[in-house]
Amino acid sequence: MAKRVHRPREDTEFNFILKMSTLPVLAYFTGTWPKAIEPCREMDLIVGGIADHYTDRLTAVRADITRCPAATKQYEITEAPSYILLKEGKTVAHATGPMTTSELRKLLDSHL
Repeated sequence: MAKRVHRPREDTEFNFILKMSTLPVLAYFTGTWPKAIEPCREMDLIVGGIADHYTDRLTAVRADITRCPAATKQYEITEAPSYILLKEGKTVAHATGPMTTSELRKLLDSHL
């Protein structure tokens, strides 16, 4: 995974990253249960590449659903992987399930 993807260990750290970012935030939520592990690993690579490509345009955050339960509840995350794009603290896009790089770029380009 790219070094540009933040990996908070808990909700407090997740919220701190959101608060400190001056850029829109792409937060993607991962899970550790058997059906979620492989799709989430694939998305780690895709989001890492996205973070590198959009380095001056967004902040990327990978949140584990079990480590960030308050954020998971706040953003109504019900499956992994899931993605939210936040601008000035407000959700402007939400998607669930595995995505290709081009699908994720299309989503971002329509809202950045």
